[in-house]
Amino acid sequence: MRSTSFDAVVLETCVSAAVAAPSIHNSQPWRFGLDPDTVTFEVRAAPGAGLRYTDPEGRALHLSVGACVLNLRVAMAHFGWDPVTRLLPRPEEPDLLAALRPTEPGHPRPGESELYEALWRRHSSRFPFSDRPVLPGPRVELAAAAAAEGAWLLFPDHAETARLLALTADGERRNRLDADRCTESRRWVRQDPYIETGNGMPPEVLGPQDATERLPMRDFTAQRHPDRLRARPYESTPVIAMLTTEHDRRTDWLRAGQALERVLLVATVHGLRASLLHQAMEWPDLRESVTSGPGQAHMLIRLGYGPEGPSTPRRAARTVLDASPR
Repeated sequence: MRSTSFDAVVLETCVSAAVAAPSIHNSQPWRFGLDPDTVTFEVRAAPGAGLRYTDPEGRALHLSVGACVLNLRVAMAHFGWDPVTRLLPRPEEPDLLAALRPTEPGHPRPGESELYEALWRRHSSRFPFSDRPVLPGPRVELAAAAAAEGAWLLFPDHAETARLLALTADGERRNRLDADRCTESRRWVRQDPYIETGNGMPPEVLGPQDATERLPMRDFTAQRHPDRLRARPYESTPVIAMLTTEHDRRTDWLRAGQALERVLLVATVHGLRASLLHQAMEWPDLRESVTSGPGQAHMLIRLGYGPEGPSTPRRAARTVLDASPR
């Protein structure tokens, strides 16, 4: 039996893998601790990390933390453990969102090594994709990835895709007209490349706007939309997948975040690029309209083949880890 303990290198690698996950506005709203008595990772919401106007309920924060929990699970599996994961383990500590304790693996899990390699290569791409179709095989694998985490991934037909993009465009328009949300969004765009904050987004990762206005890409600065000189045509037949769960509790938000990241990692393994269309989810009436059937929608994922998106900054592991291994 191997020792369930972490040396400094393994600990830092696991945390670095966790923070490679996507988060809304690249806010990275997480902190990590390690209980030396039980050798358990604790994942908490970072104080003050929420977006007051964009995410008043904290649902997107939970999705972000759920994504980092999935990466942490993949990294722990890479080092030979089968982590037991508990969501919201102590109700009296609402900021404690997950606890992960390593145990001996019962058997190797197929594809885990590919996911570990993919998590270091996964980047959102807000740039135009080609019109190369996403075939049924990868779609089935992506849906299975979501199902493995207790979620559903649905690929709507062309008419439903158009409806979902119209709702997303409505959310984007509302965001641009809301002064508080515009100010909050601009705060996460890092104009000075010499300021090493470790979070937020440099301008080069934002991408252009769609010249055809078919795809409502998020306008983080609330200033790029009128700039037609930088607009480019995007794919003519966008592939959109919708991620849903049966219920809409905090645990469901965390599960949806894990499902989202597993889907994104499997997409990366298949050479697919992805960007997230979250605007409609930020308005309760639009989010309710997104799902025409049962379930609760959490994210629209744009998928396709195209350029790899630039990497966004990440905080160093030592700055988000509150404890050292014993």
